[in-house]
Amino acid sequence: MESKAKITAIGGYVPERIMTNQDLEQIVDTSDEWIVRRTGMKERRIAGPEEFASDLACGAIRDLVKRYSFDLSDVDLVIVSTTTPDYGFPSVAAMIQAAFHLEHAGAFDLSAACAGFEYALHVANGLVSSGLNRKVLVVAAETMSKVTDYTDRTTCVLLGDGAGAAVIEQTESNGSFLGAYMGADGSLGKALYRTGLSTVMNGEVLINTGKMVQNGREVYKWAVKTVTTGIQKLLEENEFQFSDIDWFIPHSANLRLIEAIFERLNVPMDKVLYSLEYYGNTSSASIALSLSEAVKNGKIKKNDRLLLYGFGGGLCHCGQIIKWDL
Repeated sequence: MESKAKITAIGGYVPERIMTNQDLEQIVDTSDEWIVRRTGMKERRIAGPEEFASDLACGAIRDLVKRYSFDLSDVDLVIVSTTTPDYGFPSVAAMIQAAFHLEHAGAFDLSAACAGFEYALHVANGLVSSGLNRKVLVVAAETMSKVTDYTDRTTCVLLGDGAGAAVIEQTESNGSFLGAYMGADGSLGKALYRTGLSTVMNGEVLINTGKMVQNGREVYKWAVKTVTTGIQKLLEENEFQFSDIDWFIPHSANLRLIEAIFERLNVPMDKVLYSLEYYGNTSSASIALSLSEAVKNGKIKKNDRLLLYGFGGGLCHCGQIIKWDL
């Protein structure tokens, strides 16, 4: 399907509190040198005790409105990607609908973990291109610190909180979405999970702390293989070459993982954008934050071609090629 959907605004938000590597040294057996060497991260932002995904989402939307003097009154759908919603229900999307008085908008949350923003963009593109919706607000908002086990030294150093937002509108020509590729491998769900109503998966009892549990080695192996192959297929199936892409924007999981993926693809790291150095791994919000920051700092220019690729829990992955036309 030819895209008849265009990205018309972008915004981002992170909480005020900064957690440095030195702060983590006081919590768990680690060091600034070890964290930087293994992850590339120096800081991450942490939501306050009474600050939740809906609060971060609203912050990102307010940033979007301010940056583009944007009118949200005719938004007809809100899609939120989050694995850390304030409540089981109502959805974060419904809370946004109320907060911004979007009287004519439907609202739902989508859960695809770290690939969630790309899944949500894919859904929004389909709905707008088909004519079912005209103006969709897509938000990714995560408070990963609230589900982080701060006794797990290999995982707790990675995670931070943040949100990003984008508006997708109907257009008759020059749609933003040039191609997509998505997939999942649910058989590896036990490599990265957080328990819910069930504490058993495929007959195996799970660690039931309510916090995120990750088999880092297993996820790393899956991500390097899957994302490398996925990017190649995304380009091939949509008849693009690596040289056609101005910026690659992967999920900001871990700098060493990102380096391993793009070394295999023979893509120089100066063409790769990420948000992990000062925000950490913000799950589905990471690509939205990378995009928002790069636009704000003037790195991404009009007519640049961007390749986004999210991957994580599920295990889910999704990539898109976008023409930036703001």
